[in-house]
Amino acid sequence: MDQVPVPFCQSLALLQKVDRCVLSMKTGSMIYASRNDLATQAVQIEADYVFWLDSDMAFQPDTLVRMMDTMQKNDLDILTGLYFRRVNPFTPVLFKKIEINGEACEWEEFDKIPDGLFEVAACGFGCVLMKTDVFFDVHGKFNNMFSPIGNNGEDISFCWRARECGYKIMCDPTVICGHVGYSVVDDKFFKAFKGATK
Repeated sequence: MDQVPVPFCQSLALLQKVDRCVLSMKTGSMIYASRNDLATQAVQIEADYVFWLDSDMAFQPDTLVRMMDTMQKNDLDILTGLYFRRVNPFTPVLFKKIEINGEACEWEEFDKIPDGLFEVAACGFGCVLMKTDVFFDVHGKFNNMFSPIGNNGEDISFCWRARECGYKIMCDPTVICGHVGYSVVDDKFFKAFKGATK
């Protein structure tokens, strides 16, 4: 909405930029509409990349620099960092498998997160860097980008559409963000929680 947590503000203020960057924010309860508007803005200003950051993320100052370096070195189209749900069971917001048939959806989560760069079927959009060109293909094929499919969120719906257009979504598990709730859920919190529930 129109207020953001202090950890996000601190992270954004310290974020190291690359080349020419334009910051744009949208408020409102219709997240998919905000994402569609921001994607349209990126296309209109002829941006090469869009870096999505949700306002409940806490991240390191070099997050964008590192992700851009990984994108360019590996010629990637969509790259997500690693973050965890902010409520129990605090699992990574990553999916190994997503199948959408009409309103129905089946998904499979990761039991273990690989150490290096790996492919995912879908991810949350809390920390995602992507080429703006992806929008043209997704919109061209579906006449839509972020509108939810069935009960899925706008992020999962976009990932499904992008993969249907032939794009791979990669995760760099060394880029770790905190998910701001009543506590910051990061990799240490997740490991401690998993250890305590065994």
